[in-house]
Amino acid sequence: MRIAIDAFGSDNAPFPEVEGAILAIKEDICEKVILVGKEDELSKELEKYYFDKDRIEIVHASEVIFMHDAPASIVKKKKDSSLVKAIQICTEGKADGMISAGNTGAVMAASLFGFKRIKNVLRPAIAATFPTQGNPEIILDVGANVDCSPDNLVQFAELGNLYSKFIFKNENPKVALLNIGEETTKGNELYKTVHQRLLESKIVNFVGNIEGKDLLRGIVDVVVCDGFVGNVMLKTVEGAAFSIFSIMKDQIKKDWIAKIGALLSFPVYAYLKKRLDHTEYGGALLVGLNGIAVVAHGRSNGKAIKNAVRLAAKMAESGFVEHAKEYYDNKI
Repeated sequence: MRIAIDAFGSDNAPFPEVEGAILAIKEDICEKVILVGKEDELSKELEKYYFDKDRIEIVHASEVIFMHDAPASIVKKKKDSSLVKAIQICTEGKADGMISAGNTGAVMAASLFGFKRIKNVLRPAIAATFPTQGNPEIILDVGANVDCSPDNLVQFAELGNLYSKFIFKNENPKVALLNIGEETTKGNELYKTVHQRLLESKIVNFVGNIEGKDLLRGIVDVVVCDGFVGNVMLKTVEGAAFSIFSIMKDQIKKDWIAKIGALLSFPVYAYLKKRLDHTEYGGALLVGLNGIAVVAHGRSNGKAIKNAVRLAAKMAESGFVEHAKEYYDNKI
């Protein structure tokens, strides 16, 4: 597998991207990594590492997309950006998938323009893997589509169902609808309509509504919601996890008894941090596209980039896109 990296997307670019590429090669996650961005800066950064030079290639791109750039215009105004060129490399058949830790809206817009939607898919969605007490959950959409129709959410359920089968090998994934209550009558008109549609579905194993308090229990495999709800939920959980660890750290510093307790409980804290660490999953897949595009966190470090490469390579190798195309060709 050959994976292209938008090397100037993250908050600290290009350092995490280069480190992630090196780690991916050394762990044999893929055959080759293509770093796309300013050649002089990337070459200088790569000089710090020892690696197989045949397995990392630089493709020069003179422009960088920033957070303030309007997503709708970047494809036309910044054709030589690292993001646009990384996608172009894939569409030309020179790479099997791409990752970017840049502006999510820009990644979505550029990917949609470059890869195009799978035929009969109304809207692509961002599918994030969510750590839980049990098995990881796939939640979609987490930010691509703020306003959704019932048809959109039903398709998200179908795409999430396919994704769960391919990434976690679930033969019959449990699909739930994120709502304000478990009862069938809960929610606004959109969610009540979608609930009924999914109950009647013969395609997905719909198990009903799931409340926010149950998301971390890992009792389902796929959670469906619109992009507004999903994005707020995702950032709230990320913020809560960060705050909990910060509070614990501050309290431990204040009390010597707490320090002793922390030392004794270190294995538990380390395990908890690992389970809640977004870098373990690398990024979120844009499902519904005619290609592999992974969106990584803007704060990604080298480990997160490496795992985003792992996800892109895994999905490219699995044939997920081809299967989704076949599914929608036969469904309509």
